Amino acid sequence: MTDTAAQAGDTGPSASGGLLHGAQPDVAGAAGHRDHPQRVGFFTDTSICIGCKACEVACKEWNAVPEDGLELTGMSYDNSQGLSASTWRHVAFIEQRKPLGSQEPGVAHGPAPGAGGTEGMGDFDVFAAAGRLGATAPEPGAPAGDGPGAPTGEISPIAPDGRTELRWLMASDVCKHCTHAACLDVCPTGSLFRTEFGTVVVQEDICNGCGYCVPACPYGVIDQRKDDGRAWKCTLCYDRLGAGMEPACAKACPTDSIQFGPLDELRERASARVAQLHAAGVPDARLYGEDPEDGVGGDGAFFLLLDEPEAYGMPPDPVVTTRDLPSMWRHAAVAAAAMAAGMAACFAGRRR
Repeated sequence: MTDTAAQAGDTGPSASGGLLHGAQPDVAGAAGHRDHPQRVGFFTDTSICIGCKACEVACKEWNAVPEDGLELTGMSYDNSQGLSASTWRHVAFIEQRKPLGSQEPGVAHGPAPGAGGTEGMGDFDVFAAAGRLGATAPEPGAPAGDGPGAPTGEISPIAPDGRTELRWLMASDVCKHCTHAACLDVCPTGSLFRTEFGTVVVQEDICNGCGYCVPACPYGVIDQRKDDGRAWKCTLCYDRLGAGMEPACAKACPTDSIQFGPLDELRERASARVAQLHAAGVPDARLYGEDPEDGVGGDGAFFLLLDEPEAYGMPPDPVVTTRDLPSMWRHAAVAAAAMAAGMAACFAGRRR
């Protein structure tokens, strides 16, 4: 470990410059690093993710992350299900019955006009629709419900302009490397530390398996391995950063959906990409986790989403779970003082 990394082993409020929430422009400096490089992170553009899972494989190979079961969820082609101690990158497959352009926000998506049925996917036969995808598209201007294999009143898998009425939202999730990291604040051993790059890393060799960090994470990222109880999560390839290399997942991504670099530059790039998508007729495009004024002070790994965060299994308004620790301690101190005063009064009454 470097000297700066050793300094970052301090936890609690002192590790974040006395701040538990709010904007923090220099997280590495607040952690005790001097003459440190720019803060770096990830910008994941889910609009160009193809679900290849190259990032998952690269992460496992470089970091020697063990196999995690490879069990299909039964709801999609997702075979890793979610982030865990043995899955530091997770590519989600979210199937929705709506075209890419001109979409409206929302987790549940109702039937297309004239389709009938109830809201959502419950009454829609995806496999039957997939079997008709090879049919010739209807002539331009023809009603969508009159396409081949789609009787009047039922949705056609092929729209008049050739688009399908099903879409996949694919997104590669990862630890957010929060500006205010509750996992770091509650770690009693200094196993979690802030690096000179502004990222949050677990030193598994001094983790005692207490598990305090697991419920502290507002995103449910960090986890313990069942065989030894120690906590594990993405390190943003700290060893590669020290050698001037980009993280393995970003290096392996064939579409540049995962972009790595200085955080300020990534935020500018992301804003431009959202404007580009809005101009292209995708009004639902939005950024998630990029705002330094949000509940975690901004994420070191943020995302461009094509729907509401809930559709991707992300909390809509995450807040660092240690934000209220000072007031909680004050309330506990007042309660303890009241209890001590009551006991003293009882003993004083007996003496009389």
